[in-house]
Amino acid sequence: MAEFNNVHSVTEMLEGDDAKRSFHHGMFLEPQEKKRSMKAWVVKQAKKSCSCPPAKVKDWVFSFFPVLQWLPKYKLREYLLGDIMSGVIVGVLLVPQSIAYSLLAGQEPVYGLYTSFFASIIYFIFGTSRHISVGIFGVICLMVGQVVDREVQKAGYDIEPAGLGVLTGTAAYVNTTVSPANQTLQKLLCDKSCYAIRVGATVTFIAGIYQVAMGFFQVGFVSVYLSDSLLSGFVTGASFTILTSQAKYLLGLDIPRSGGIGSLIATWINIFRNIHKTNICDLITSLLCFLVLIPTKELNEHFKSRLKAPIPVELVVIVAATLASHFGKLRETYGSSIAGHIPTGFLPPRPPDWNLIPNVALDAIPIAIIGFAITVSLSEMFAKKHGYSVKANQEMYAIGFCNIIPSFFHCFTTSAALAKTLVKESTGCRTQMSSMVTSLVILLVLLVIAPLFYSLQKCVLAVITIVNLRGALRKFKDLPKMWHLSRVDTVIWLVTMVASALISTEIGLLVGVCFSMLCVIFRTQRPEALLLGWVAESETYESLSVYKNLQTKPGIVVFRFEAPLYYINKECFKSTLYKQTGVNPVWVKEAKKKAAKRMLREKEVDSGGNQTSISLDFVSEPLGFHTVVIDCCAVQFLDTAGIRTLKEVCKDYGEIDVQVLLAQCNPSVRSSLIRGEFFKEGEDHLLFHSVHQAVDFALGAQGHSRTNASK
Repeated sequence: MAEFNNVHSVTEMLEGDDAKRSFHHGMFLEPQEKKRSMKAWVVKQAKKSCSCPPAKVKDWVFSFFPVLQWLPKYKLREYLLGDIMSGVIVGVLLVPQSIAYSLLAGQEPVYGLYTSFFASIIYFIFGTSRHISVGIFGVICLMVGQVVDREVQKAGYDIEPAGLGVLTGTAAYVNTTVSPANQTLQKLLCDKSCYAIRVGATVTFIAGIYQVAMGFFQVGFVSVYLSDSLLSGFVTGASFTILTSQAKYLLGLDIPRSGGIGSLIATWINIFRNIHKTNICDLITSLLCFLVLIPTKELNEHFKSRLKAPIPVELVVIVAATLASHFGKLRETYGSSIAGHIPTGFLPPRPPDWNLIPNVALDAIPIAIIGFAITVSLSEMFAKKHGYSVKANQEMYAIGFCNIIPSFFHCFTTSAALAKTLVKESTGCRTQMSSMVTSLVILLVLLVIAPLFYSLQKCVLAVITIVNLRGALRKFKDLPKMWHLSRVDTVIWLVTMVASALISTEIGLLVGVCFSMLCVIFRTQRPEALLLGWVAESETYESLSVYKNLQTKPGIVVFRFEAPLYYINKECFKSTLYKQTGVNPVWVKEAKKKAAKRMLREKEVDSGGNQTSISLDFVSEPLGFHTVVIDCCAVQFLDTAGIRTLKEVCKDYGEIDVQVLLAQCNPSVRSSLIRGEFFKEGEDHLLFHSVHQAVDFALGAQGHSRTNASK
């Protein structure tokens, strides 16, 4: 059935060439036929899914393993030097950070090295980005650490990070703080460090399953609910929690790690209660490390355009601090807390603890979402910068497998990290071959160098973690600019940051998502509504309140509503329309009824008085316009309440002899109007493809009515 969307049917009502010339020629639009057979669609999809020609299998394999596409085309002479340089530099930076962030995740240092090693290899195989660095990320480590601390405490262990003694892997020695009942439960198989990595690996496995499932069901759209301002506020808020969790190591305090709601405040209360127990040796070491790390990091950033590679100051500090601690016997003399034994080689693979899955399944959801959101956003950002494309769903597969596979090898959750990605890009990275070089550097540490870090003080690792938070904390400097650009985004940033810091990271993320969605709803609830004027010698209509020298057509009001029309803002639409036009048809009708009643009463008293003529004048007082044109170009959709509201507006204005015309409706809105029986039979001419066309129609119709009246 053909759909006529403008004035073609009106011309039949008009007689004479003059009348016809006053109208634009009508457009004829015939909609596409939509086949809505569910059976046919299911059969089509089944055939498409079940058919496996060799070309399709090949395409699937190459898309699932992107390394098979780019590795055969690898330009050895052009790419190799840059990839080796960036891989070595990132590996050198990643070693101390892996050890430091292990404490943040509540794990032994060696597990951080395992995590970085496996993540680099797996992303090399599955990833589509050429530049991002996948590995340990501070916020993810914090979220994992909170789950680990809770489960370790529930199991009966003390919640201080796992011990200073020898890491056995198979955990032959049972922590003596475990009650007899819990010893029976654990079957004497795990000490605290072993149980901690079991919890961490189980969370990682479930988070990876979620990420792969999101890739399989192609629900990458979930990340659109995590706006840039929300993610930035979340990371900054979580950075305060990270800083707070590391503060006790700076002072050498032996206090339990607080978890749950309000952990930041509880931790600072504990710190100030125990401030008199500060280890002076750890405090001095922390201050010295800050004095070295911060200026050198600033120099790296200031001269990054001149330096071929950043100064590996973290590695230098770790080596110097380890030597000082070892030869100065800081643990034996001053009681400094040290990293302890870091074994060489790899522990035998072990599956996650299936019994822990019910306990950590909910905790893994925000971890999975934050992990893939950061990874996808960084991938797309660097792909756009360097002129290539990435596949969002494949990135979810990649980060999911970077969590699922390593969870069997005593690892915890990973994601892309901005700081290391920037270093990787700036040092000449061309492909993910640099990730393999990074994994070789970490492998060298795991096989040979790791035990040499036995005497490394934990306060040094805490300093490294805190110094790397500078980027997130510097976001406060951008607040004035952000406020100038968008006040709504700034408020979202502040709310998410405060909630993530003062309540908890998971609740902070949820608060941020809910608040940002409420902001969207509020913005559509009270949208802009404008009266439009005509730009001379054109067919364009713009806002009268924004531009000068616009003209208005006599007797015609053009109104634009810049939001979808649905149940939340339907009252706003009506009230704003009535306010902008200066006429509320309901009030006009009531006023006419009251005037008519008063006139009748006055007739009874005095049939020829002056009062009657005044009342008659009032009843017949002109409104100032005869047509309202509603510009629907910004109305993306209508719901049933919106359709009903438009019907009411047309009916109310029609009762006071004002016609309402709709212009620039998109196909979705037109379809909704037709399904909602908005048009009576023969009234489809009230819908126009442009405001100018609607105005011309109104002017022509008014002129025709005057001609008929004069006859």
